Amino acid sequence: MSTDTDTAAVAADEERVWLAERTYGDDELNLIILVYATTDGERYFRKERALTSFADDRETPVSLVVPADELGTVADDDRERYATEAARMATVHDPDDTI
Repeated sequence: MSTDTDTAAVAADEERVWLAERTYGDDELNLIILVYATTDGERYFRKERALTSFADDRETPVSLVVPADELGTVADDDRERYATEAARMATVHDPDDTI
């Protein structure tokens, strides 16, 4: 099942996650790592995107709907930070917004 950013109801076997972290890959040039998390910071979804040029201005969705079985468990060290950022994004953005 592919990821989806529409505002339709989320199915029972899916979860809405919000952008919690965006970093550049340490060992890979031109790789952006996007981490989406649940608003409680318990689960996450990682997405990698190649940055094809410095002029690459593709928009990034603020939230995704992903199959629940594709979510990982967030490490204790990151849980509060992910929860704070995911909740902030959910408060200030509509699910189908991009940044």
